[in-house]
Amino acid sequence: MRKSLVPIVLLLSLSGCVQTQATMLDASTSARPPVDPDLVRIYRTPASVACAYDEVAIVHAQGSSASTNENQMLTAARRRAGRIGANGVIIDNINEPSAGARVAGAIFGVAPSRRGEMLAIYVHDPCRTPTPTGAD
Repeated sequence: MRKSLVPIVLLLSLSGCVQTQATMLDASTSARPPVDPDLVRIYRTPASVACAYDEVAIVHAQGSSASTNENQMLTAARRRAGRIGANGVIIDNINEPSAGARVAGAIFGVAPSRRGEMLAIYVHDPCRTPTPTGAD
């Protein structure tokens, strides 16, 4: 029985875990209903959001650099943003550990953290879906 748990524990530890937290920017935005994470769009810059939007929260994400990647960071940020009623996330930064931090982590047996900070936004509906190019 004990031997059968080892692969499960190993798999879970390698699957990566990203922790997120949200710092609300406006108490009135906490009344928004949740949004399906698959509907939360990722934007690289504020200029890439072609519509008016409200700033909802700053989303902080953190995970081990050994067991997470940027995609997992963004997926976790989309989930957190959706839970607080945001339908968009603007990437502020994702910091990768420096080479020195990676070497120190290898020496001490601890993986350094990958950290990200994003802005959860609510994009207003009239602009939510862009018009396809060439449409009348």
